[in-house]
Amino acid sequence: MFYTSRAVIVEGKYDKIRLSSFIDALIIETDGFGIFSDKEKREFIKKTAREKGLIVITDSDAAGFKIRNYILNLAKNADIINVYIPDVFGKEKRKAEFSKEGKIGVEGMSTAALEEALKKSGFFEEKENSSDSSPITNADLFEAGFTGGENSAQKRRDFLSFLGLPSRLTGQTLIRTLNSFLTRDEFFEKIKEFCGEIK
Repeated sequence: MFYTSRAVIVEGKYDKIRLSSFIDALIIETDGFGIFSDKEKREFIKKTAREKGLIVITDSDAAGFKIRNYILNLAKNADIINVYIPDVFGKEKRKAEFSKEGKIGVEGMSTAALEEALKKSGFFEEKENSSDSSPITNADLFEAGFTGGENSAQKRRDFLSFLGLPSRLTGQTLIRTLNSFLTRDEFFEKIKEFCGEIK
């Protein structure tokens, strides 16, 4: 059982039920896009963010990222940890049809996948010290062929899938996420595993 004094933000009640099985924490639902029109809940989240800090776990589809970004802006001065689930294609048992993007959400993720996502957030598992203390940079992404080159977007998406991260991660969000659970040396080691040594 994981424990955190932070509040955990999820999209819906089934996500809350799923996480409650192995996370001991205050879990707050956004009711999907309902947060956009629920002033009382917005104020509650802002207050909780200031007093406790937040962990945000949403689905890896466009809707999930929209809700995540809304929460980040809503509580922008608070201490927030982002947890990203991987892109897994399929259908939740509870639902009759696939989601719009065909991806499984938080409620459909295995416990192992969710625990791994929590560890990758850098909060539940401390990153070991490394002799290379410099962070992963945009220049490193360019050198790896993940930005600014032919087919770089697809290469980046494939690499994120290899790491078990959502393919929608880009820009500084991508940099922050990679630095939260990989040292720079580990980043290049993962690249070697993924596509061989960079020439």
